[in-house]
Amino acid sequence: MIQFSNLKMFRLRSGLTQEDIAEKVGVSRQAVAKWERGESMPDIESCIKLSDIYGISLDALVRNMHSEAHDDSDGKHVFGVSKINDKGQMTLPAECRRVFGIKPGDSVLVLGDEDKGIALLPLGDIGKEEKD
Repeated sequence: MIQFSNLKMFRLRSGLTQEDIAEKVGVSRQAVAKWERGESMPDIESCIKLSDIYGISLDALVRNMHSEAHDDSDGKHVFGVSKINDKGQMTLPAECRRVFGIKPGDSVLVLGDEDKGIALLPLGDIGKEEKD
């Protein structure tokens, strides 16, 4: 079954509830929940409204509805949502680690722009302590 987890990611990133989306799109909350679980797909009119709500192109929305449907030939990816635990830690999605070759023990540089957000730059094994 296709999982439309990125629909949920776009909604959460926008700070909206399923009820908010349902009201803005003109569908039931249950319809939004089914889209996010991959039990049904939004029609083209709903996709247009969703792309407007999330401030992304229709192409970006449709290509990123599920992780296997998007064309990553431009090198851009949407990997999904990661939660930060109470220690400030997060787990990168497996596909992200695979695409960028991030292995346990690798270093990741964290960059931030208050207007654009946070970026992670994999450094590989740079910064690992050498063992004598």
